Amino acid sequence: MIKILNNPSQIITVDTFGKNYKRGKEQNELNILTGHSLIIEDDIIKDLVPNSIVKNLECDEIVDIKNKIVLPGFVECHTHTAFSGSRSDEFRDRLKGISYEEIANRGGGINKTVNAVRNSSVKELVDKISPRIDYFMSQGITSLEIKSGYGLDFENEIKLLKVINYLNEKYPIDIIPTFLGAHTYPEEFKENHKTYLNLLIDELLPFISQNHLAKFCDGFCESTAFSVDEIEEFFTKAKSLGLDLKIHSDQFNRLGGIDLALKYNAVSVDHLEVINDADINKLGSSEIACVLLPGVSFFLNHQYAPARKLIDNNSIVALSTDYNPGSSNICNLNLIMSLAAIKMGMTIEETISAVTINAAKAIGLNEERGSIEIGKKADLAIFETNDYSDIVYNVGRNLNYMTIKNGEIIYIAE
Repeated sequence: MIKILNNPSQIITVDTFGKNYKRGKEQNELNILTGHSLIIEDDIIKDLVPNSIVKNLECDEIVDIKNKIVLPGFVECHTHTAFSGSRSDEFRDRLKGISYEEIANRGGGINKTVNAVRNSSVKELVDKISPRIDYFMSQGITSLEIKSGYGLDFENEIKLLKVINYLNEKYPIDIIPTFLGAHTYPEEFKENHKTYLNLLIDELLPFISQNHLAKFCDGFCESTAFSVDEIEEFFTKAKSLGLDLKIHSDQFNRLGGIDLALKYNAVSVDHLEVINDADINKLGSSEIACVLLPGVSFFLNHQYAPARKLIDNNSIVALSTDYNPGSSNICNLNLIMSLAAIKMGMTIEETISAVTINAAKAIGLNEERGSIEIGKKADLAIFETNDYSDIVYNVGRNLNYMTIKNGEIIYIAE
């Protein structure tokens, strides 16, 4: 099956010339083609050819995308999409000046969502999560990471991971499951951390590995969650079982999570709102993706991660929504790109690199996806504009017209 995407205004290739990620100043280079069409053979990007020769080519289908632009499919690399319930009452409290940490310390926060998830059936969870995935697809998102972390016991963490895996089979996009059992301590283990940590290490991790329920293991290294020593014990076991590692670090406190990520060769470090210059320099010489989450800073009225310093110090920067019910009830990736530009000093080009190739690196998909390069999978997003700047300029507005996954059209805007 040969398909031609014919006569777009621009093809934003985000070409890495085989490197499969962009760091530092490279993130400002999108390698844009005009006057070209894109050829897809089955699920692969076959070629990029001048428009003038399209009429001479044999194909099965020509898709006219005049006055539109083609980008790599967007990658959502950090979400907590698998949840039940609402925390709008806590939103009210924060508007009154009560901090996120205060709410967590008095029994709210993550544990409120845990209770809602524990009281939800598998069907109820599938029914709640499915429309969220549909909305992500409508934005041009072709790969989506979803974490567990709202079960916090054996039965419910496994329930969440099984739901995420079921949805991966149900939907045409890649849905990447991440085990976040080390999210916070559930109420029943609030005074008995060691017993819960043993549950994670001795029971959950072996079962998850044996049953291939997660690609990544993630931990929240924070004063209201897990210490460096606790995360290290958790990571040691996860790594021995073949799980790749990610870490929430330096959101509110610097506890040493960056050094831990470097020691264990984590795929990504996420948040980094309070990272210091010394750790920025360390990440700039590493292969770790720095996943920045400006929606959290916006939603909590918290400081933003130093994106400009990270990029200027040669880091690999990705962006994501951190979609969750408590600290970033935002599932609009376009808004995140605009916040990154307006509040964190990123260029439009850097934001695009950050939601395509670098976001793909943050979830281990960058060898096959995240850029428009010959031989890569045909994961593409077609936007209703002549100029890619409009994607970031139109704050919170979804300009995506068509989403293509593995060469097949999976969404068209009405």
